[in-house]
Amino acid sequence: MIRTALVTALCLAAAASPVLAQDAAGEARARRILERTPLIDGHNDLAEALRERFHNDPSTVDLTRNQLAAGLHTDIPRLRAGGIGAQFWSVYVTADQPPVEAAKQTFEQIDTVRRIVALHPDVFELATTADDIERIHKAGRIASLIGMEGGYDIDDSLGLLRVFYASGARYMTLTHSKTTTWADSATDAPKWGGLNPFGEAVVREMNRLGMMVDLSHVSEETMQDAIRVSAAPVIFSHSSARAVTGHARNVLDSVLGLMPANGGIVMVTFVPGFVSEAVRGWNADKAAETARLKTLWPGDPDRAAKDLADWTTAHPVPHAAVADVVAHIQHVRDVAGIDHVGLGGDFDGVESLPDGITGVDAYPAILAALMAAGWTEADIRKLAGENMLRVMRAVEAVAREKAGEAPGMATNTAG
Repeated sequence: MIRTALVTALCLAAAASPVLAQDAAGEARARRILERTPLIDGHNDLAEALRERFHNDPSTVDLTRNQLAAGLHTDIPRLRAGGIGAQFWSVYVTADQPPVEAAKQTFEQIDTVRRIVALHPDVFELATTADDIERIHKAGRIASLIGMEGGYDIDDSLGLLRVFYASGARYMTLTHSKTTTWADSATDAPKWGGLNPFGEAVVREMNRLGMMVDLSHVSEETMQDAIRVSAAPVIFSHSSARAVTGHARNVLDSVLGLMPANGGIVMVTFVPGFVSEAVRGWNADKAAETARLKTLWPGDPDRAAKDLADWTTAHPVPHAAVADVVAHIQHVRDVAGIDHVGLGGDFDGVESLPDGITGVDAYPAILAALMAAGWTEADIRKLAGENMLRVMRAVEAVAREKAGEAPGMATNTAG
């Protein structure tokens, strides 16, 4: 059942007062909290945006200035305004290419992150541990961490996984949009019923290394298998709650209920189709209409495009709002518990954002909305960063326990 009561209540509250996201006193209170507690965002695609739109050259974009007009969600002024203390920079490449090419491009994306940091050493510093995050935040800089998105990057090689870890990657999303040779995706046909034996070996090797297992993008069966196999807490770097919005990328309550025993964290994302049932439904309707028109006009793509434009005009896209985001955060807290919720915006990885959110500077407004809904400062500290720091330390502790184990040598015989 899709839960809409909280969204409705928050929207009514927003309508009855100046916009919910414009609580100046609440935002100031949020910023004071973030001076002491680093806000850790689990997923930002700036590196990929630079690759796609700026020839993979960070020096061509002046990140010291607001880049809203350039269509970017991320720049240094807005990171500062948003109170970001630590950012996981996603190193994402598409799944529709040979794994060897994906691996090469992922290393290039890691290089891009390092060049961003090198260009602005007064703002950013590379981090690989929870202690690094706290030290860098106290020094007034933004801790920069690397998260891989898509297990196809390792080309069925635990050796390559180890090299990615040595290059700074501290989580890996097991799949992206497509099922891999060892794990089922949430948005593709299943092949393994979750993880195959090599996929289980990947999770165990990530535990041994101290690399977080990221379950955003994977199927429910893959989530269940990874949680069963992992000796360390898992993360969802950018997912929301399926009970609130019925998107396959979101996390079911049955999995949220496993978080307390596992110790993991669900970092709520802001993608409109993931947080708004109206937007999700519209996207599904548009996809169906696109498929219908391709069938109707197989030899006339221009006619199909015109008819789709007419359909879009007749069916305007609905908008998500800050209240939708708040509803997902609240639901994860209600089901998984306050110790198992975090933030993973997916900025610069989406074409649109909820109304009231234009970039990484939105966090104080979101936190202010939560406090207006009754969250305490202790709650906000956990959501913002304390929960993720705890997860990272638990993952690091498991790696220390496994330090004497030999590196994994499994190969994928089923791919």
